[in-house]
Amino acid sequence: MPFLGQDWRSPGQNWVKTDDGWKKRTADDKNNNVSVASFCKDNKPECFNKENLLLSLSYEMSAKKRKKDLMNNNSKIPYFHREKWIYVHKGSTKERHGYCTLGEAFNRLDFSSAIKDTRRFNYVVRLLELIAKSQLPSLSGVAQKNYMNILERVVQKVLDDQQNARPIKELLQTLYVSLCGLVQDMGKSVLVGNINIWVHRMDNILQWQQQLDNIQINRPAATGMSLTDLPASLQLNIMQRLTDGRDLVSLGQVCPELGALTEDRLLWKKLCQYHFTDRQIRKRLMVSEKGHLEWKKMYFKLSRCYAHREQYSDTLHLCTHCHILFWKDTDHPCTANNPESCTTSLSPQDFISLFNF
Repeated sequence: MPFLGQDWRSPGQNWVKTDDGWKKRTADDKNNNVSVASFCKDNKPECFNKENLLLSLSYEMSAKKRKKDLMNNNSKIPYFHREKWIYVHKGSTKERHGYCTLGEAFNRLDFSSAIKDTRRFNYVVRLLELIAKSQLPSLSGVAQKNYMNILERVVQKVLDDQQNARPIKELLQTLYVSLCGLVQDMGKSVLVGNINIWVHRMDNILQWQQQLDNIQINRPAATGMSLTDLPASLQLNIMQRLTDGRDLVSLGQVCPELGALTEDRLLWKKLCQYHFTDRQIRKRLMVSEKGHLEWKKMYFKLSRCYAHREQYSDTLHLCTHCHILFWKDTDHPCTANNPESCTTSLSPQDFISLFNF
């Protein structure tokens, strides 16, 4: 039976044959033309003293330390995986042991590039929010560190673009509240790592929140027609493309003319029907004194009771034929004749549920 565990020789080592047997030589030793075997051959029996032995050990220890520092928090440049797709295995066999966990999938998939794509940005942000609510303790130490690195890039993108500040503020607030509860249970091994590391990360979250609160959106120079110059019918048509009632309220505060249009009953009715089912609407009916349905009030009341409908321009897909998890526009490695028929689009909640066995 083949050896299935991790190779006991760490990457970067090779072996040379000497008179005393096989000796390992690290990549750093090879680059510096220094190895224990060659050192002993050149210096004959005199090398077998305590000083030279400690010298050879120091070479190995320094090489291991440099490699370890590259992968932990001491490295200034975090490492991100760039895999476009991964194989999701849910079972354990004699040839393959273990499962594909949420942390493994989160580590290996290319989320670092996904946040740069406007089609995938909201998808990744929603996924980070769901993990912050309940799944953070289930991630491995490397996955938790990768989570914070990706979150830092998300915040930096918002600060640079001055867009999508509100959902990121909500994400940071959710994460901070979750960490406040998890840090108190550090003795139960809820989070991986020293408690001081997580306290430092919580301080970073507070700093990010402060930076987002201080964003000053620069008004573009007036170069042509503005929204208020359009006919009222076109303005309403544009407002119907907004999927968040809070955006409508903010738009109505720009000027009195837009404020009057954002109170349109048909506008709020379509917004309610977009996010909620007829059964949910019937349970929360609100009628005015004149006998009209209060669609605006119903929307915010329904929002407190039910989740909003989620739609994304691009999502992760799962192939039911070969169990490959991949981004939509990447090359699908499936060998089926019609791979499109065996793929399923995954919402962020479906992605989380995929790894809850």
